[in-house]
Amino acid sequence: MQIMKAALVAAIGIVACLACLRPGSAEDHRRLALTVTIDGAIGPASASYVKEALAKASERRAEIVILRMNTPGGLNSSMREIIADILGSTVPVAGYVAPAGAHAASAGTYILYATHIAAMAPGTNIGAATPVQIGGSLPGLPSGTPDKDSKDKKDEPKDAMTAKVTNDAVAFIRSLAELRGRNADWAEKAVREAATLSANGALQAHAIDLVARDEADLLRQIDGRVVELGGGTTQRLATRDAVIEAVDPGGISRFLAVITDPNVAFILLMVGIYGLIFEFMSPGTVAPGVVGTICLLLGLYALNMLPINYAGLGLMLVGIALLAIEAFNPTVVIGLGGVVAFVLGAIMLVRVEAPGYRLSWSLIAVVAAIFSGFVLVVLGALRRARRGSPRVGAQAMRGLIAEVLDWNENEGHVFTHGERWQARGADSFKPGERAEVANIVDLTLVVRRPSGEGGQV
Repeated sequence: MQIMKAALVAAIGIVACLACLRPGSAEDHRRLALTVTIDGAIGPASASYVKEALAKASERRAEIVILRMNTPGGLNSSMREIIADILGSTVPVAGYVAPAGAHAASAGTYILYATHIAAMAPGTNIGAATPVQIGGSLPGLPSGTPDKDSKDKKDEPKDAMTAKVTNDAVAFIRSLAELRGRNADWAEKAVREAATLSANGALQAHAIDLVARDEADLLRQIDGRVVELGGGTTQRLATRDAVIEAVDPGGISRFLAVITDPNVAFILLMVGIYGLIFEFMSPGTVAPGVVGTICLLLGLYALNMLPINYAGLGLMLVGIALLAIEAFNPTVVIGLGGVVAFVLGAIMLVRVEAPGYRLSWSLIAVVAAIFSGFVLVVLGALRRARRGSPRVGAQAMRGLIAEVLDWNENEGHVFTHGERWQARGADSFKPGERAEVANIVDLTLVVRRPSGEGGQV
């Protein structure tokens, strides 16, 4: 009987635990909506953030992920990485352009088309998805001679590369539109003609699925909808009473957001290179070498994640090498050549025109001014050195005044320039008299009677 009672108590306890855990756990999983916010240019940090958030949503079995966007666009590589993660996600993703006044331009439009549910807040807009990551002529230079038929050809691609990039972008966004059952014709128009739509216009054009005032309204409207996930599986959403929880970017995403700014990467590169140069000029100082090595590695890591022009990076490195040579062997010409090579390389370094990923002209001008100032300082020092009197060798000794220490007939010893020298001369001197150095021959000074004030003893 005691054994049966113990077994009965244990069974009741187990049932009670299961009754407490399972419904609550299932309800938590079914009613959790994670919010991911992209506010600003889309880059490696955004891609890392979205990947981490989708992985967390899968682990916690969230009902849906709300991708809240307010972006002018960004890098093509990061955009495609985000879209690939959305298409392969096991958790539905609702793209939501918010708050009022926000926009999802360029890369943001592609991402919105890739999401399982596309929504916008009132007062927002999407579109202008024409690819801009196309190399062109240097800023300020003419792109070519105007053609008399240019008016008739204004809608035609300017060259084969532009046509290839544009057609690839059109095919990509049309495939996303067909996958989600949205307006593919307007999507193509957004790419070819940079067309845009307001929230209501996008809803009428069937470019999005709904307009929602906020996340709670969005969850109410999509409750009960069926979405198709990767692998062909479908899921009916139960989001009416879902708990909204924001996903904060991890440390890696925050770190990437800082260093992948081209201007920050540029500064890190400069600090790193000149830290190493100072270490080589003054071995043993340690600090410039350590700081320089860390900054150089961080700068190179950041540049590796950005679409850079390696010809521009090579020109920058050549310019810095020439300036380093100028520091050890002043010629001015090498220094000016280094400044020119560096400025041209900096202009060519970042090969995209994506918003938020342009190298600041002000930063380039400041660094170029610093380098030019360095060359001017070297030039001034070189002029002073050539115009000034010699400081070493036989020429520096000529004209110095020496104090006679002892003298015997035509030779003896004198003190000058802080040293005791053997001397000879045609004149006769007494100890304590002053003599002028006329020449130096085999470590022996040739002296004579002073002709004027002369230098110091």
